Amino acid sequence: MPRPVIERRLGIVPQRRVMKPQGVPASSLGEVVLGFDEAEALRLADLEGLYHEAAARSMGVSRQTFGRIIEIARRKVADAILNGRALRIEGGEINLENQGDRIMKIAVPSHDGLVDEHFGHCKEFLVFRVEKDKLVEEQAIPSPPDCGCKSGIGAVLARSGITHLVGGNMGEGAFRVLQSQGIRVVRGASGLARAAVEAFVAGAVSDSGEGCAGHGDAGHDCAH
Repeated sequence: MPRPVIERRLGIVPQRRVMKPQGVPASSLGEVVLGFDEAEALRLADLEGLYHEAAARSMGVSRQTFGRIIEIARRKVADAILNGRALRIEGGEINLENQGDRIMKIAVPSHDGLVDEHFGHCKEFLVFRVEKDKLVEEQAIPSPPDCGCKSGIGAVLARSGITHLVGGNMGEGAFRVLQSQGIRVVRGASGLARAAVEAFVAGAVSDSGEGCAGHGDAGHDCAH
C-alpha cells in the first residue's frame, strides 16, 4: 500500500502565473507546470539562501524529500528557460491551512536576564514563545562552550523550533549562519531580554532582519 503524501507548508500564499518567451503566442509553446510546493522550494533554497535542512523544516518535510522537490523544480525551470517553453505555476501538494496564524519562538542570547551584547560569549539563550502577539512561554537553553556561528548553535536553535533571534552586537558570519538556518535576526538590542522581545513583538522593530530592539539607539549600526 503506498505511503500517504505529506502536504507541504508554504511560507507565502501562492499566486497562479504564467511566464513565457517574449513575442511568441502561448498556444504555440510547450508548457512546463511548476507546483506551488516546487516554487516554495526554489524560494527557500535559491532566493532566501536557506540550508536544505532549514528549508525542509519550513515546508514540513524530510530533508530527503526537500532534496527531491528542489531537484525537480530546478530541472523544470531549466527546461522552460533553455527549451523556450511557457512556465506555469500552479497546483502541487500543499497545505494552506492556518496560513494566517503567526506563532513565533524567539531566542535571546542572555546573561542574568539581560541581552548579551556579544553573541559569541552568551551564558544562555532565553526562549520566548509568542502566539497572536502575546508571550505565552519562557525557558532557558544553556549555551554550549564558545557559543557562536562556529559552534553550530544556529542549527541547534533551529532544531529547537526557534524562528527569530533578538540580540545585541553580532558579526556578519553569525548573522549569515542564523539566516541560512531560517532564523530571522534582529540586532542592536540591549537591556532586559524580555523587554527587548516585547518591543519586537509590539512592532517597535522591523521583522526584516536588520532592525534594532530594546533600549539600543535605533540610529546606530547594529553590526559591530
